[in-house]
Amino acid sequence: MQTNKVSNFLTQNAIYMVLIVLVIGIAISDPRFLSIDIFRDILLQNSTRAIIALGMAFILITGGTDLSAGRVVGLTAVLSASMLQMSDYPRRFFPDMPDLPLWAPIAIGILAGLVVGLLNGWIVSRLSVPPFIATLGTMVIVYGANSIYFDLKPNESQPIAGLRKDFTNLGTGFFGQNGSYSIPYIVIIAIVVALIVWVVFNKTRLGKNMYAIGGNIQAATVSGINVKRNLLYIYAFAGALYGLGGVLEAARTGGATNNYGNMYELDAIAACVVGGVSTAGGIGTVPGVLVGVLIFGVINYGLTFIGVSPYWQLIIKGLIIVAAVAFDIRKYLAKK
Repeated sequence: MQTNKVSNFLTQNAIYMVLIVLVIGIAISDPRFLSIDIFRDILLQNSTRAIIALGMAFILITGGTDLSAGRVVGLTAVLSASMLQMSDYPRRFFPDMPDLPLWAPIAIGILAGLVVGLLNGWIVSRLSVPPFIATLGTMVIVYGANSIYFDLKPNESQPIAGLRKDFTNLGTGFFGQNGSYSIPYIVIIAIVVALIVWVVFNKTRLGKNMYAIGGNIQAATVSGINVKRNLLYIYAFAGALYGLGGVLEAARTGGATNNYGNMYELDAIAACVVGGVSTAGGIGTVPGVLVGVLIFGVINYGLTFIGVSPYWQLIIKGLIIVAAVAFDIRKYLAKK
């Protein structure tokens, strides 16, 4: 009986134990890794990734996938950055545009992500195209449209830089003046987004329907859930989160190109899977997704910190992803 309890505990908390082991292993190699400054830097660098992964979790829990997420990030980064350059910057995307209120380009970026999400949801729900194919198509369309916009005169595919300080402050500024104990604004935004997503997952009809659709779409339909309408809402919500992630990524890095966000969708899927979101649908939590993002953040930052080759980092990340999926499939088969 005691052995079963230990086994169940390890099964339910495996992801947290992986994170603890990673941190301890890196700290043994270099104790400086345990400093507050390092932890804050990891959170700052991965806040946008967390927002994007939370958007991806919506889709994965329904049993789908979204390959367009990274390109939506690039589109919204370029859109917001192109309208938030300093007035005296010599290579402005819109030379004659007056300074806009900060909220307007941010809202446009989020709205653009939402529109792409609606398009994905419409193709999946109304045309019955498998999510993999539907989002593969929109991924290509969005990248093409973003590249055309990025190549407009006078920019002509030059990196967009010279962003306004009030915008970049969202990505690099801090709340509080206590040195290491100050909190980056972007981390606060990510926490607020995570709380909103948690409420949607656990306290709203949309969240309950999302889990029902992912658990058994036929049963959800029979029980009276409007699957098509809910999928439309879910993809739209995910797209808006990708849009916010793209806007904040531009603010964090101080610029944007049409290649921003490349492969972010794979990182988001990997973080979700490692965080316990089932590839079969119907299972996933906000804390799990955040820990999944943190695990890959620790891998990227921590292994670089102690001088591990980037190629070995890729191997380690790949092994963790395969192990997480294999573990998920075993739990699914055992439950079945």
